[in-house]
Amino acid sequence: MSSRKLAAVALVSALGVTTLAACGGGAGEGKDEAGGGKTGGKTVTLVSHDSFSASKEVLAAFTKQTGYTVKVLKSGDAGAAVNKEILTKGSPQGDVFFGVDNTLLSRALDNGIFTPYEAKGLDRVPDALQLDKAQHRVTPIDSGDICVNYDKAYFASKKLAPPQTFDDLAKPAYKDLLVVENPERSSPGLGFLLGTAAHYGDGGWADYWKKLKDNGVKTVDSWELAYNQEFSGSAGGKKAKGDRPLVVSYASSPPVEVLYADPQPKTAPTGVATGTCFRQTEFAGLLDGARNPEGGKALLDFLISKKFQDDMPLQMFVNPVTNDATLPALFTTHGTVVDKPETMEPKKIADNRDPWIQQWTSLVLK
Repeated sequence: MSSRKLAAVALVSALGVTTLAACGGGAGEGKDEAGGGKTGGKTVTLVSHDSFSASKEVLAAFTKQTGYTVKVLKSGDAGAAVNKEILTKGSPQGDVFFGVDNTLLSRALDNGIFTPYEAKGLDRVPDALQLDKAQHRVTPIDSGDICVNYDKAYFASKKLAPPQTFDDLAKPAYKDLLVVENPERSSPGLGFLLGTAAHYGDGGWADYWKKLKDNGVKTVDSWELAYNQEFSGSAGGKKAKGDRPLVVSYASSPPVEVLYADPQPKTAPTGVATGTCFRQTEFAGLLDGARNPEGGKALLDFLISKKFQDDMPLQMFVNPVTNDATLPALFTTHGTVVDKPETMEPKKIADNRDPWIQQWTSLVLK
């Protein structure tokens, strides 16, 4: 989710630094009324990747409940945002960091940028998503699936069944149809690479990518370029005359195409190849050296509250992690449930991420 990462997020996330005040007054200007320091103040700063979004009403509820106003500092995509916090370790830009996912988690934890804190209500989050349960340096906030999306109209016009599995993508029938993101530069690109490694194993994923290259796969640097320029099924891709009917995106992308269409279609114009998915989970943590640690703890509690979790799907187009959250009708009607996504242990990702990216670069880009 990087980072988020989704078509709606690309539309609503344009500011670099946004103060989200809840109830007016001076706190909305992003100043720490108590003058900062370890005792905190009236402002709590959330550092995130560019895709963070929350409704004003929900953040107003947090302020009413705790007395803290949330200031959001956006720091680029997920990888860039994590790297900035590593560089400022011990003297962070804010109090809480949101948006490190399981593909980058080991980098953040190994560099010690978080202070342990067990958020209230964590018992409502499945154990399988609590990847740091022993130490509670991070709290799971959302999950989603990186999957190949397809342009329904294209495949209907060609009377060709859309691909559903990794194997399908390498078949001659789908030659020159797929666009993917560079895993060195893009979170969904990295997730898709990890999905192929999980599916084919250490000895098989490279041979698979050779087949994709021979089958005409196209690589671009970012999700925005792939989805909104190259992909023929998205609103942006249609305007840009994109000619690739297959793209690496998210299982939640079809509801986005419905929400922002005018008029809204009865069915989504895009579909999801459910046999090509990799599960991504995003976390938040209290930053080591936070100026307002108490405010940060309150914010972490709030991020897994039912109020925030219910708000999140239509703000960031991700799935809530708590078992009492309610999905909106848009998700249940137009979304795709991925029953068996590919997954990978964080340690395996940590041990192999960089060498796999280097090997992928040699195979696909050279």
